[in-house]
Amino acid sequence: MTLYRAQVIDTPEDPFSGGALRCDADAGLLVDGGVIVARGGFADLRRRHPEADIVELPDGILLPGLVDTHVHFPQVRVIGALGMPLLEWLERCALPEESRLAEAGYARAVAAEFVAGLLQAGTTTALVFGSHFAPAVDALFEAAAASGLRITSGLVVGDRMLRPGLHTSAKRAYDEGRALAARWHGVGRSRYAVIPRFALSCSDDLLASCGQLHRDVPDSWFTSHLNENLDEIATVRRLFGGGSYLDCYDRHGLVGPRSVLAHDVHPTDEELKRMAEAGASVAHCPTSNAALGSGLFPLNRHLAYGVPVALGCDVGAGTGFSLFKEALQAYLLQQLRGPDGTALSAAHLLHLVTAAGAQALGLRDHIGDLSAGRRFDAIWVRPQPGTPLHITIRHSNGPEEALAKVFALATSHDVVQVWADGIPVRRDRLADAVM
Repeated sequence: MTLYRAQVIDTPEDPFSGGALRCDADAGLLVDGGVIVARGGFADLRRRHPEADIVELPDGILLPGLVDTHVHFPQVRVIGALGMPLLEWLERCALPEESRLAEAGYARAVAAEFVAGLLQAGTTTALVFGSHFAPAVDALFEAAAASGLRITSGLVVGDRMLRPGLHTSAKRAYDEGRALAARWHGVGRSRYAVIPRFALSCSDDLLASCGQLHRDVPDSWFTSHLNENLDEIATVRRLFGGGSYLDCYDRHGLVGPRSVLAHDVHPTDEELKRMAEAGASVAHCPTSNAALGSGLFPLNRHLAYGVPVALGCDVGAGTGFSLFKEALQAYLLQQLRGPDGTALSAAHLLHLVTAAGAQALGLRDHIGDLSAGRRFDAIWVRPQPGTPLHITIRHSNGPEEALAKVFALATSHDVVQVWADGIPVRRDRLADAVM
């Protein structure tokens, strides 16, 4: 057993429903077999468990591992291509790069970079858009398993309006997805997701095969894009003969409690009502929405209808892997919405990048906060002395203000250690930090 001593901050209760930030200045977390078996004051737990190994984590803040609900594995190398709306960006940047993953060696290299980017940012759990190529998806699962990352992903499919080399058929999509799920679904920390790229690039026959695969792989997940861009939405409606964007998925049984729809910047009231009824969640991707000019996310409407919302970095249209940056951007965009915006505190931001993501991915009983009984997925944020973050934390008036400084100023360089299931998965600075 290991007893961790740290300042611990988390959100065991949803602050959007009246929950408060939980802050323990000198907490003890007793971890055994990857599970937090006890939480309390450090001195009390030390007295009760003198046999435990001690890990001191001074001067920083211990947070739950971050949960990313929308990120694209093949797009690591095209982050930062600015100045284009969604459909132009796809054609000029994303799709040419995704085509390169047909080459197995290239895909393995990108998979290694992708997993490293997530872990460096403090992300321990992610719902990942995989590749259009099954061997590349294998490479992603292999890299994630080796790293300790908790991942839900799968084959991305489309059969129109993409580069021809990215097209598939309904049968091939089903067969390749079923084979990938047999290899990876429920193995270690990996789970399988059915992933049509978006309705724009998928015929009704292909979406029907996705629905069949989702039913045939027990407890599989579904994710795709929804209502991101006005031109995209208009084209989807034309291709499918009217109706809502959500209907394209819903008619094939793809909208339910194991569904996460990315973006949803321009939903109709009927779509929000249906998602709430079905228990589907939305991955809000603030930096991507801003970079592509997609629009200002209507968080207030999602909350009013009871649609669960979490955050995703949306690499590579998003501007990096850091969920701290996504949370800050979410805050800023809600400020810009004026009277229609939702006021977000540091507690709300922490919830969105931890417990809300865990809830959206059906993992809330296991991760999302640092209570007894949860898996020890955690990150230690400890800024270098003399940096603006270090200075502002030292002069904060209490832990909630210190947490706000983290969201305003922290980068991946301030995440000095990451644990997944109690196992350290970032060792680069731990030895120096704890000495």
